[in-house]
Amino acid sequence: MADELEHGEAPEGTVTHDPLTPDALVAFMSSDWAAPAPQATALAPVAPYAVARRTALSGRFPGEWLIVPTGGLKVRANDTDYPFRPGSDHYWLTGSFQPDGVLVLAPTAHGHDATLFVPPRMDRSTKAFFTDRRYGELWVGPRLGLEAEVLLGVACAPLDELEAALKRVEGAPVRVLRDLDARVDTAVPPAQPELAEGQLHPDAELAQVLSELRLVKDEHEVALLQQAVDATARGFDDAVRELAVAKRWANGERWIEGTFWRRARTEGNDVGYGSIVACGPHACTLHWVDNTGPVRDGDLALLDMGIESAELYTADVTRTIPISGRFSDVQREVYDAVHQAQLAALAEVRPGAEFLAPHRAAMAVLTEWLVERGILTSTVAEALDEEHQYHRRYTLHGTSHMLGLDVHDCAAARSEVYRKGTLVPGICLTVEPGLYFQPDDLTVPERYRGIGVRIEDDVLVTETGRRNLSAGLPSQADEVEAWMADLQR
Repeated sequence: MADELEHGEAPEGTVTHDPLTPDALVAFMSSDWAAPAPQATALAPVAPYAVARRTALSGRFPGEWLIVPTGGLKVRANDTDYPFRPGSDHYWLTGSFQPDGVLVLAPTAHGHDATLFVPPRMDRSTKAFFTDRRYGELWVGPRLGLEAEVLLGVACAPLDELEAALKRVEGAPVRVLRDLDARVDTAVPPAQPELAEGQLHPDAELAQVLSELRLVKDEHEVALLQQAVDATARGFDDAVRELAVAKRWANGERWIEGTFWRRARTEGNDVGYGSIVACGPHACTLHWVDNTGPVRDGDLALLDMGIESAELYTADVTRTIPISGRFSDVQREVYDAVHQAQLAALAEVRPGAEFLAPHRAAMAVLTEWLVERGILTSTVAEALDEEHQYHRRYTLHGTSHMLGLDVHDCAAARSEVYRKGTLVPGICLTVEPGLYFQPDDLTVPERYRGIGVRIEDDVLVTETGRRNLSAGLPSQADEVEAWMADLQR
């Protein structure tokens, strides 16, 4: 060790417990490697769509610089990182999976020139390939680097040239997608314009426009969403098959979670969000992601899970199933009410309908049910009106949200084109009504307490109506029981 301290060095990318690196080892490690395998030369399927998306964005901001980073690695603990996932807007515009990349759209007389700044490869041409544990290819495998230009069809430049490129922005109109890359945020400080009341800052408007452009999916995106949904359906099959094993564990919800995650990692990139495996009264907690509870016969299991495809589009599907394979009379009563509400909501999904139309239809069905059973003592109209909304004690959430690269997609879009907007072909949204009777809710008859039911499908608005991407998973009670029986033979 004394020799290492005297004759070695600690290269960038190493940590305190790594051995120091003598010059002789550097020379030895840097020689006698075979020529690298050739990289792919065909355009990625996403490339032509990314060109069209950049063109659409360019048309919204003529004469302005636009800067869209992807973000970098994030520390999980000490010297370990979370798995990297590209920023959704950056990926939508480039198709690039590489960390630390920055897309710069420079204004021209005819639109914008796009340059993707990416880290060069730390391959065997540099000693960092074995000394840098965060980026070196001996540690993390090969990355595309500048060869992304061939695959993605966008001009690429080394990341160390970004600083000089950003100096050209000084004094020019510029918009930056903020809070993804500290280097960019520092190099291009936010503009300080005089804003009228209600006017967005230029950077916030860039984020808003990107969200709104992403509302309508192109054919490539639709295919990837269907791929994610189909894989998710297979993951639900897996979960049902594993119920018997899950029952053996005190925290059997974790077994179901892990079963689904295995499918997600095999067929896609990951899960699109933290899986909700909520058995018994846990189903009344909307985002129950601890998944620490038991899986017991006699309870319902609310499974809200989605696979994120290899190209990052995610499904978001919920099924509520009887763990024993059969609904009790009370469970079926609640389940049927939610199913009828979902059918009413699905019927409202079509071009020209208001985004809120499915929600209103579902809430009308559920509120009528709640009033008929005396759980709500008001009239249906009063329980639904804007001043009261009493039904929300038991329905809790909205019926729909947009779906795409993010599970809650296009979140920066204006309310008037999202929540208060109109459905158009190419929009993909969830339809997911639910009823939740908290175990301690004294307004609810005891027989219902602790029951939570949600049914959720992913629905594409088409030219003539709708396409339920997740219709292959049964949702009617008898069909659910038959599906489970078939899988558990």
